[in-house]
Amino acid sequence: MRSTSPDDESSRYRDLGPEEILDAVESAGHHCDGRLLALNSYENRVYQVGVEGGSPIVVKFYRPGRWSDAAIEEEHRFARELAEAEIPVVAPVADIDGNTLRRRDAFRFALFPRAGGRAPEPDNLDQLEIIGRFVGRIHAVGATRPFAHRPTLDVTTFGEDAVRYVLECGLLPDELRSPYRSLAEDLLQRVRWCFERAGDVRLLRVHGDVHIGNILWTDDGPHIVDLDDARMAPATQDLWMLLSGERAERTAALDALLTGYTDFHEYPLRELHLVEALRTLRLLHYYAWLARRWDDPAFPRAFPWFNTQRAWQQHILDLREQAAAMEEPPLSFGP
Repeated sequence: MRSTSPDDESSRYRDLGPEEILDAVESAGHHCDGRLLALNSYENRVYQVGVEGGSPIVVKFYRPGRWSDAAIEEEHRFARELAEAEIPVVAPVADIDGNTLRRRDAFRFALFPRAGGRAPEPDNLDQLEIIGRFVGRIHAVGATRPFAHRPTLDVTTFGEDAVRYVLECGLLPDELRSPYRSLAEDLLQRVRWCFERAGDVRLLRVHGDVHIGNILWTDDGPHIVDLDDARMAPATQDLWMLLSGERAERTAALDALLTGYTDFHEYPLRELHLVEALRTLRLLHYYAWLARRWDDPAFPRAFPWFNTQRAWQQHILDLREQAAAMEEPPLSFGP
C-alpha cells in the first residue's frame, strides 16, 4: 500500500466516488451488483451497496483525522459487546480474522448489515418507555469498564474547545465577536455550576448521540445505529435529546424514559441538573463542528444557511435562551 500524506487522504476522501466505494466492498469479499445509494451522513461517508444474490450491505468510510484506528476499533468492540448482550444495535461485520476496521488504498472503512425501520414517534410515551429501557440496558453494559481511546464529553471538549475554535476560525462576523465571547464565557460558567449541582457525576461508556434519527423502530421494538460519537459521558447524555417541547411535555417524556431506564440501570437524579447544561454544550459544539468542516464541499451544499450573518445572530439568540434555561429548576421524576 502506498503511503499518503494527511492532505492527500483528505482530498481523496472528499472526492470519493462510486469506483472506489465498490472496489472497497469487493475487496472484503462481496460481489457488488452496481446498486449504490448514499445514506444520510455528514461526518463520514456512508452508502448502501447492492450485493449479488444477497441483501444489500452498508459501508462506512471514516473521515481522515477524526478518529485514530484504536478509537474506531474501540467503538466497534463496544457495539459488538452490546450485540453479544442481545441488545439490538447495528454492529460492524468482522472478517475471518475478527477484524472490523478494514482498509483499501487510502481509505479506512467498515461494513454493517442493512437495518430497516421507521423513526419512533417523539410524543409516544409508550415508545419512550421502551427506548428508556433500551438505553438503560446499553448503560448497564457501558458502566462495566471505561473507554481507553475515545474522548470524554465535558466542559472542556464540548465547550471551551468549541468556543476557542469559533473565535479563531475567521468565520464569525467581526461585529458579533464581542457579544459571542461574552455570552460564551457566561454560559460556560453556568454549565460548570450545573455540573457542581449534579455532584459527583459518574462517567460511563455511552452512545453519545441518542436522538430520533439514530433509532429505528420495527414491530419488534427499537434498534440503534451509528455509535460514531460513543465516548465517556454522564448517563444523561443519552437521554436529554429525547426531551422536547414545553416543560410539561418534557416532564412527561422524562417520566416515561426513566420509568423504562431504571428497570435496568440506576439513574442518579442529581444528574437532572445536567439536561440544559448538556444541551448548551451541544449547541456550542455544533457550530464549531460546522466551522471545522466548512472546507469540505459537502457541508456548504448540506448547510447552505450556515456562515451567514443571520445564522450567527440566531445562534447567539439560541445561546441566550440557554442561559435562562439553566437558571430554571431541573425537571423532576417520581412522586
